[in-house]
Amino acid sequence: MMFSDENISGLDYDESPYSSTVSVKEDSSLVDDCSTRVKESNVDSKWSDATSYASKKKLQSWFQLPNGNWQLATILRTLLDGSKILLAEGKVFKVSAEALVPVNPGILGGVDDLLQLSYLNEPSVLYNLQYRYDRDIIYTKAGPVLVAINPFKGIPLYGDDYIEAYKCKSIENPHVYAISDTALREMMRDEVNQSIIISGESGAGKTETAKIAMQYLASLGGGSGIEYEILKTNPILEAFGNAKTLRNDNSSRFGKLIEIHFSKTGKISGARVQTLVQCSVGERSYHIFYQLCAGAPRRLKEKLNLRNADEYEYLRQGACYKISGVDDADQFHIVLEALDIVHVEKEDQESVFAMLAAVLWLGNVSFAVVDSENHVEPVMDEALTNVATLIGCNIEALKLALSTRRMRVGKKNDTIIQKLTLAQAIDSRDALAKSIYSCLFDWLVEQINKSLAVGKNCTGRSISILDIYGFESFERNSFEQFCINYANERLQQHFNRHLFKLEQEEYMQDGIDWAKIEFEDNQDCLHLFEKKPLGLLSLLDEESMFPNGTDTTFANKLRRHLSLNPCFRGEREKAFTVCHYAGEVSYDTSSFLEKNRDLLHLDSIELLSSSTCTLPQAFASAMLTQSEKSVVGALHKSSGGADSQKLSVATKFKGQLFQLMHRLENTTPHFIRCIKPNNFQSPGNYNQGLVLHQLRCCGVLEVVRISRSGFPTRMSHHKFARRYGFLLENVSSEDPLSLSVAILHQFGIPPEMYQVGYTKIFFRTGQIGVLEDTRNRTLHSILRVQSCFRGHKARLQLRESKRHIIGLQSFIRGEKTRKHYSFLLQRYRAATVIQKRARARSVRKKFGRLNDASRVIQSVIRGWLVRRCSGDISLLQFLRRNVEQDEVLVNSSFLDELQRRALRAEALLRDKEEENESIHQRLQEYENRWLEYELKMRSMEELWQNQMRSLQTSLSIARSSVVLEDSRRNSEASVNGFGRDGGWETEGDNRSQEIITNGSNGLGVISHLAQEFEQRCQIFGDDAKFPVEVKLGRVDTASFDADQELLRLQQMFQEWQKDYSTRLKETKIILRSIGSNEEKARKKWWERKGGATTVML
Repeated sequence: MMFSDENISGLDYDESPYSSTVSVKEDSSLVDDCSTRVKESNVDSKWSDATSYASKKKLQSWFQLPNGNWQLATILRTLLDGSKILLAEGKVFKVSAEALVPVNPGILGGVDDLLQLSYLNEPSVLYNLQYRYDRDIIYTKAGPVLVAINPFKGIPLYGDDYIEAYKCKSIENPHVYAISDTALREMMRDEVNQSIIISGESGAGKTETAKIAMQYLASLGGGSGIEYEILKTNPILEAFGNAKTLRNDNSSRFGKLIEIHFSKTGKISGARVQTLVQCSVGERSYHIFYQLCAGAPRRLKEKLNLRNADEYEYLRQGACYKISGVDDADQFHIVLEALDIVHVEKEDQESVFAMLAAVLWLGNVSFAVVDSENHVEPVMDEALTNVATLIGCNIEALKLALSTRRMRVGKKNDTIIQKLTLAQAIDSRDALAKSIYSCLFDWLVEQINKSLAVGKNCTGRSISILDIYGFESFERNSFEQFCINYANERLQQHFNRHLFKLEQEEYMQDGIDWAKIEFEDNQDCLHLFEKKPLGLLSLLDEESMFPNGTDTTFANKLRRHLSLNPCFRGEREKAFTVCHYAGEVSYDTSSFLEKNRDLLHLDSIELLSSSTCTLPQAFASAMLTQSEKSVVGALHKSSGGADSQKLSVATKFKGQLFQLMHRLENTTPHFIRCIKPNNFQSPGNYNQGLVLHQLRCCGVLEVVRISRSGFPTRMSHHKFARRYGFLLENVSSEDPLSLSVAILHQFGIPPEMYQVGYTKIFFRTGQIGVLEDTRNRTLHSILRVQSCFRGHKARLQLRESKRHIIGLQSFIRGEKTRKHYSFLLQRYRAATVIQKRARARSVRKKFGRLNDASRVIQSVIRGWLVRRCSGDISLLQFLRRNVEQDEVLVNSSFLDELQRRALRAEALLRDKEEENESIHQRLQEYENRWLEYELKMRSMEELWQNQMRSLQTSLSIARSSVVLEDSRRNSEASVNGFGRDGGWETEGDNRSQEIITNGSNGLGVISHLAQEFEQRCQIFGDDAKFPVEVKLGRVDTASFDADQELLRLQQMFQEWQKDYSTRLKETKIILRSIGSNEEKARKKWWERKGGATTVML
């Protein structure tokens, strides 16, 4: 549950950690001379709030126990030489007045900003943080710094709802979201790059805090889709760069600076990732190895010949294969998804996994001694074969690279081959594996940067989020802790510069009243690391260059040259101690020189360059580029290094760290200090000593003191006048200083809340917010007036433009319509002419054909008539000519036969015409008769409907009378049940039952007649529709006779009508008889009832 400021500040006194009370019971036997121990554990005099405390005015005070923990004590009695106090467990002590530290009022319990504490001292800050931590409120402000305590569990303080709330400023509680929102707003307002620096010890939650900040920025600046890619870089970088340590399950083994670029509108336009040199892992190797072994699909495992994690030597060294609550297989699928999102091709992904498998198999490569001088060569086994296959090189070349070293000697650079001993071969193998993995990590970062390339809309403004390994201090600290703690010293120096040094130097330079505050400066420790030629890094590089340099000689050299430095203390044998800002750390110089040297030789680089795979070739090219960078001094020859001089690991680390700090120096920083409450990663466990140690190391109390007495907000006179000058009612001067002072007076800002310097105006916390709110409200009002005026002006312009446009449109449309009408008219006229010509031509053709046909017919008929009348003289003449020519005799009977056939054809034609005429007359008669049938059927239907309605009316009247009669009998029968004599009551009941039964029988008869009536109506309706369907052709029947069907329907209806009328009359008679019998029975019953009443009287 999220607690608001009101809820925290409004808690009762009893709920505050400062108000715990105990029963006051003085036990003189418990009073001892422990005041001496108390004086020894007294607080540092630098805490002014802990001195000059009048204990007699307070009931409770903080008291520091001999073990360093603070406890609330009740003052029992004030003495001349001290006070008697009572602790929570009932012990009574006599202590001096200086040993007691004042307690804040109970109303200040759990404040969200340490600036609000009345007494700023260590126990008050410590218990204020604990009070909030116990209630899952892990964020607290310490002036400009956000303190975040790792809860080691999930808490409901994140998500879209909280992001929207902090975006809209509806929640003002301290949060990572609030820091990110402030950075984004200041970047847009001041056009200055911002940075969010997240620091703290290992396991304090820096990585998760960085992801939360990125989530908020991606949510506010999202929209282009690249924000999703930025968020998906976290699983990749964590898998390849994080590992489990003794104190942290997800410890960053590299430094990461994500620079998110924004457009002018505040949208993310790209990002860039910058990393520091990776440091070796401890208890467990990098996450990606275990994820690959657990989550790789079967096809990939078979291709890479992968085994279980416990079968690889590099992974067996830590003997930790699983992390509680983490599924490596699921994490591997998340990494695959992230690689797809950042546009790493599938082929490249398989190459990456092949390089990871090659590193694992390199750890399993073993060596066998081949001679008496302890020279070795790799054993031909599965591990060596798999490495050669995965890298894509020749197996013999791999054996030579792991067991021999080529060297150039003499003036002629003659090449000799030196065989390696077992220790040298193992170092060469491990150096090759580390180089492959380091180059693989750099290649992945390069691919991510290509995917997140800054777009064209970038304004050059960015927000950088720094997530770097935290300060580490173990029982045995080696070269890795040495580099990590050096980086944290440099970050602490950056923190001090911005919050202490630069702050106070700016106050002094601008000439404002300021009392300088002392703070812990770590400049001496940085000099110890960086001073030349007698710094730790310089001496380390120098000793690494000597052929005979060892870890012991390096430790002796440190003790000889640095013994006078206050931050250095030499130990026995190979150890030395450095006083860091976070405390003293003892380092063991074992393997310092080996880890600082670049043990990868040209033989291994040439082996990678000869590979058939693209990725190893790219690694070899990158290694050659790095090896060509020289450093001052000669590199030892016996180590078999490259011909050109190479950078040491410490020098590379220092160079990258300086580049990182240079980028941070050009930004406005926002600090988040992560605190680890315990070393066991246990939720709800708050270790006072551990938290207090971290608070002292990161300088939280000094920050609060400077912020309380300082001026965190400052602005130049010119910028202040330009930003707020328009708020003045009357401007009497153009001088920026005069305008600035006038603005301050107009808004009534108290003089103690600001100071005017030579070039800037300095404000205390919260004062600039009043001016910003007034400015925003004024600008909003101005914009509102401008928008209204512009809207009115735009509407007038729109109205005028609309009027002109409508007139122009009407003119253009009219012109277009007239042209179109003229065109259509021409087309119509043309079409009319064409149609007229086409129709005329068609009619002429048709007329010609008819004329020709008529002429042919006329000629045929006329010829036939002529031939008929003239006896076919022409035919006879033709026959005669033919007879004369052919000498054929024609019989006159043939001509007679032809005449007879013509006469018969004429007679047959006349008969057919007469037959057609008679048929036409009969058809006309049938049509007339059918009209008569239709009229008769309509009249019969009307008659049937009238008769049906009359019958139905009679039936309804009969039914109503029966129902009324039945209800009356029921009411009379119910009256019969109120008599007192049992005999006549029974008889009345029987009679009533008989009446009801008769009434029910009559009602049943009527219902039967009504049902028969409805059925008959349906039958006659269907029969009447049949002739109509036949007439309309819907029913095809050849044997249908309409007259007979009509007569049959009429007879059936008349018969049924007579029968139904007869039965209806009989029913009425029966009903009357029933009614008369019931009347008689009723009269008889009333007579009996009257007699019985008389007898009773």
